[in-house]
Amino acid sequence: MEEEKKSLNFIEQIIEDDLANGLKNDQIRFRFPPEPNGYLHVGHTKAICINFGLGEKYNAPVNLRFDDTNPEKEEQEFVDSIMKDVEWLGFKWDKVLYASDYFQQLYDWAVQLIKEGKAYVDEQPSEVITEQRKNPAEPGIESPFRNRPVEESLDLFERMKNGEFESGSMSLRAKIDMVSPNMNMRDPVMYRILNKPHHRTGTAWKIYPMYDWAHGESDYIEQISHSLCSLEFENHRPLYNWYLDQVYEEGRVKNKQREFARMNVSYMITSKRKLQRLIAENVVNGWDDPRMPTISGMRRKGFTANAIRNFIDKVGVAKRENLIEIQLLDFCVREDLNKVAKRVMAVVDPIKLVIENYPEGNEEWLTTENNNEQEDAGTREIPFSRELYIEREDFKEEAGNKFFRLRLGGEVRLKSAYIIKGERVEKDENGEITTIYASYDEKSKSGSGTEESLRKVKGTIHWVSAKHAIPVEIRNYEKLFTVEQPDAEKDVDFLNFINPESVNIIQGFGEPSLKDVAVGEPLQFQRIGYFTKDQDSTDTNFVFNRTVTLKDSYKPE
Repeated sequence: MEEEKKSLNFIEQIIEDDLANGLKNDQIRFRFPPEPNGYLHVGHTKAICINFGLGEKYNAPVNLRFDDTNPEKEEQEFVDSIMKDVEWLGFKWDKVLYASDYFQQLYDWAVQLIKEGKAYVDEQPSEVITEQRKNPAEPGIESPFRNRPVEESLDLFERMKNGEFESGSMSLRAKIDMVSPNMNMRDPVMYRILNKPHHRTGTAWKIYPMYDWAHGESDYIEQISHSLCSLEFENHRPLYNWYLDQVYEEGRVKNKQREFARMNVSYMITSKRKLQRLIAENVVNGWDDPRMPTISGMRRKGFTANAIRNFIDKVGVAKRENLIEIQLLDFCVREDLNKVAKRVMAVVDPIKLVIENYPEGNEEWLTTENNNEQEDAGTREIPFSRELYIEREDFKEEAGNKFFRLRLGGEVRLKSAYIIKGERVEKDENGEITTIYASYDEKSKSGSGTEESLRKVKGTIHWVSAKHAIPVEIRNYEKLFTVEQPDAEKDVDFLNFINPESVNIIQGFGEPSLKDVAVGEPLQFQRIGYFTKDQDSTDTNFVFNRTVTLKDSYKPE
């Protein structure tokens, strides 16, 4: 039992302590509360895995709640994408809820705070309010409206709700402590006037609650036992608790906010504002561009949900922020794809190979395995003919002893086919090789059981039959940025670090089975890398995104 306790992360330890101190198992409830103002990114995967993972561990419900308090930035498109991403990661929520579900209750509680002398309507511009807050080392300046009569604030607040005033002309502020060293406690704004239609409530509301007011009270309404968020909200915890104290009723679960380190991955940014800039300035082609750190972008690139969850598990739950190497994420993706990806043959830099002693017009279908890492992956048939495409780098006219591919006078095995020998080449007027001519040993067919088929040669290369090959567009993706922390320097625009070679599009050939591959299906182009079919594919244009290269020197600790 002691050994099990040591293996708990600090959040699990908090929950275990709460259970030991009277919290009941059926009172444990978690939530994942995204703001629907953009697509989820790699940083969100940690919060998703922590909250839903704890739900699985403690057999507790997890709500998917949209903190939709800002109609200027929120859209139904973002709601839909978030739900799709959470489902794709393999998690199931108990209820889909919205902070907007609670607008009336939040308003009623705000009215109660005004009646108790704990909130007031301020008519100052937001810039003046910010200036009056000063800094942690200097006392704030009280608003001239701080002590206005309760009846006056009640009347103005109702008129704010009814839409009688211009956007930004008034706000409701909590009356807490203008000299608190915690800036969040210096009479924070609870409501602002915003004459914008909401994606769910339409034009019913002219005022909208601020995040800090809506978030914690929504947790309380839903009886969330543990409100887990990233470290940036640690200084907000006293305000979270103050708001909760104003509405808490004895006998109900009193939600507890606790913070964990957010996840920063090298060569990625996770600011939604900056991600939106990438889209607006046409650096990328939308939220799901495979170069984006969004879940939809990673999915389109070919990352698997299992790989991402394994990555989060390896990163762990910590109290201190650090920079996670992107190579660890690639390692987890590569490790998972090696188990599940079907092996296929494609040639990305093709050169024609003619087997001169293979009968003209003849073709045969050869058997090859789908994935030698899976016992039940089965086999498939691939066509073979006299003219093939191989990789240009797999041939040299002359080569040293360490070159184990095809050369003049040398032998290699064609994967799942025959042993061939390089005989001669044909070149163009610039001296570039255009065609390689070879001969084959007709008795050396793989799997035939003949003595010749068992003969060992040092190299095996992949190929596709020229007659049957389909043209493929291959998108090789690299890191979007050239530095590990592109937004680390405040005085330097992060766009200065965009990698101009973040995508390289080339044309190649693939075996005909690629026609029938589903969009998003993981594949290994043998000896090249891991790929997936892109949604841009058509019946005549087959597009494949490189997910990760085949091998990497990175080894996780």
